[in-house]
Amino acid sequence: MRPTVSFLIVTLNSREELERTLPAVVAELADGDELIVVDNQSTDETAAVIAALAPAAHLILNDRNAGFAAACNKAAYHARGDLLVFLNPDATPLAGLGEAIRRPWVAERGWAAWQALVAERDGTQINSAGNPVHFTGFVWAGSHGKPIGEAPGPGQVPALSGACLAIPRQTWIRAGGFPGHFFLYHEDVDLSLRLRLAGGELGIEPTAKVNHDYEFGANEHKWRWLERNRWAFLIRIYPAPLLMLVLPALLATELALIAISIRGGWATQKLLSILDVMRWLPRLLRERRQVQAKSTVGAAEFSTWLTPDLSSPFFPGLARRAPVRLGLRAYWSMVRRLLGSGGGRDR
Repeated sequence: MRPTVSFLIVTLNSREELERTLPAVVAELADGDELIVVDNQSTDETAAVIAALAPAAHLILNDRNAGFAAACNKAAYHARGDLLVFLNPDATPLAGLGEAIRRPWVAERGWAAWQALVAERDGTQINSAGNPVHFTGFVWAGSHGKPIGEAPGPGQVPALSGACLAIPRQTWIRAGGFPGHFFLYHEDVDLSLRLRLAGGELGIEPTAKVNHDYEFGANEHKWRWLERNRWAFLIRIYPAPLLMLVLPALLATELALIAISIRGGWATQKLLSILDVMRWLPRLLRERRQVQAKSTVGAAEFSTWLTPDLSSPFFPGLARRAPVRLGLRAYWSMVRRLLGSGGGRDR
């Protein structure tokens, strides 16, 4: 069966990005497909650009900036396609995306969700070919910076990039969508790991490509949201035996991050993230009970998709040096043995 697709885009002052992205999206729409855009109260000419370049799009205007995650949930609520494809406004589809993103469904690969190959620099380098997840919750764009010719073939990945994420609408409904209170960052990781906890598989379809205008910049809240949401998905999703075993590493990481944040000038944001988690804790524990009730895999199996290596070039050099790498690997090996998963994937 060939699914219909709902392309879902969330915007916030995205006029320039949409001038590139919308014509490419419209060109990929087939019979029965739709484009839904939720705008988080832009103050530029975003709405006018949408009306001009995608007049058939369903435009939803929020009366406030509800955040990326909540706006995605709203877009999905209005969607009617068999397959939901979340697309960043600065992720321009390359020719053929519309058919290629359906391929895992048509080929009956059995994946719960999947992503396109996310490129950058005019399609010559990889931005994300699936995102590794460190056991302390750090997540990064997998294969970032490698030549596009080194992209993997179709296959499973640890977690999905939200730049172009595809999920069957019924799977999305069962999963409960993104955690809207995250506002921004890690909502794609949270969804990915919840799907894994429920026994789902995640994949990449590299014949589906988008060119992401990616920049690792930081707005005034970025570090606060990243750190708050990292702890939020750890508390919500990690099985209890795994969470208890990695807790010493998490606490040690906190001490290191406090020092790093002071040197980096974002100590206030780190402190605010800690206060946010403390304030959220009763809510996170309630949500944890709901998430864990849907679990079909144990801690040992869940842990096979986590990695001990901080291999991203965005991490400080110290984190990637041999003593730290060997120490993290030894700690993770001990955790895996205690969980009863000494074998399995080497991630």
